[in-house]
Amino acid sequence: MSRFTALFMRREFIFLVLAILLGAGAAVAYWASRATVLTVAVAPRDGTEPALIQAYADALAKRHKEIRLRILPFDDVRDSAEALREGRADLAVVRPDVDLPDNGLTLAILRDQAMIIAAPEASGIDRFPDLDRKRLAILAHRDADEALIRALLDHYGLTLITTDPDAPVPPRHVALVEMAEADLAAAFARKRVDAVISVTAPTAPTAQRIVGIVQAASRNRKVSFVDMENADAFVARMPRLQVVTMPAETFGGSPKVPAADVRTVGASYRLMARSNLARPVAADVTQHLFELRSGMANTTPAADYVQAPAYDSTVGATSARLPIHPGAVDYFEREQQSVVERYETWIYLVAFMGGGLGSAVAWIGQRLSRLRRERIEEATDRLLAIRREAQTTHDLERLGGLAREIDDLAGDIAKHALERPTEAKTMSAAAIAIDAARSTVKRAFAAGRRADAASPAAEDSVAATISGAKTSATAE
Repeated sequence: MSRFTALFMRREFIFLVLAILLGAGAAVAYWASRATVLTVAVAPRDGTEPALIQAYADALAKRHKEIRLRILPFDDVRDSAEALREGRADLAVVRPDVDLPDNGLTLAILRDQAMIIAAPEASGIDRFPDLDRKRLAILAHRDADEALIRALLDHYGLTLITTDPDAPVPPRHVALVEMAEADLAAAFARKRVDAVISVTAPTAPTAQRIVGIVQAASRNRKVSFVDMENADAFVARMPRLQVVTMPAETFGGSPKVPAADVRTVGASYRLMARSNLARPVAADVTQHLFELRSGMANTTPAADYVQAPAYDSTVGATSARLPIHPGAVDYFEREQQSVVERYETWIYLVAFMGGGLGSAVAWIGQRLSRLRRERIEEATDRLLAIRREAQTTHDLERLGGLAREIDDLAGDIAKHALERPTEAKTMSAAAIAIDAARSTVKRAFAAGRRADAASPAAEDSVAATISGAKTSATAE
């Protein structure tokens, strides 16, 4: 393999390496710009959260946001919390009083719930001790709600019975009677139940309907609500709950229902993220949730109940009993990172690598140019050596060989100059060397013929060779 072939292959190899590097850079740029897909565990299946999260996922895709959601449905919030804890999900719908994953941080409150206990005013039920030996109707019986009810009654020394006894309810006991909403009015009319209990958002349509049924069952259309006087003390024991105040007239203004503010306790369904989710990603998820909320409300009314968790300061938000994700705090505080700040490391890295790649390309170009120059310089040096040798020899056969070598070198130089750009100074020197070498060989041949009577055949051969070389040089 000639030196020129090796050089050509080396050049092709370098361009192949550069193409691979450029392709890898394009792949990295595509990977960095593509949407981030997050898995969200959603529960309970019969709640409002599945429809809400689905509406959010659809809105993200429709608006071509940089976040996409892959929904992982579960029947119970315990399962969704476990999915977040085990790393099978990046986000999850969590009810903290049921199961709070140790790696979960709040992004938003999807639904705040309050324990509402309502009865016709004539029943005289307005405090928890008044529930002794009473029957409570419950419409949507969930294990999480039952656990909360049981804990509240236990706080007041009452025991919950989950079956409807045929006999009167024993002292210090409360019976929980499950029934459909359509049967509630008849149950009040037949004295089958004394009050109704529900764990729901006070402003939700379900709560409004339930209180309306109780109001219809009351002779004076007045409703009594069980007020929890020491709600703060109970929440201190169960810090994953919160104190909820239902303002007067929440359910109507004529008559006022309730007539005064009612304090109770409640739980919340929260959208939580794993604690190691990047802050910019968590900020984007939170921002899009609130920005798209109004549009999502056209699909599901549950979007209207999404709210930001309350906190006093940034320190309080991240050190609360139910901590907020720093990325969500960045959005709430309007301290989200700019594009430059978010990708600062990548920008510096790309700039560094780009500068290094540019330097490498420049060095490769200089190296290839030097290799081309060295090859022509070697040919030029050989031409000058031929000229010196021709000045000291009168051997006609040797002079003929030198003339043929001059032609070969001239052809290689011309081919190389056509295939690859070469400096004009180098080519000028090579052309001068070719002319000088040929002129010297021609003069040496003439002198040799005068000094030594060479055979006519040899003379004709050398003359033809020199004449051919001259014709080739003229063509070049």
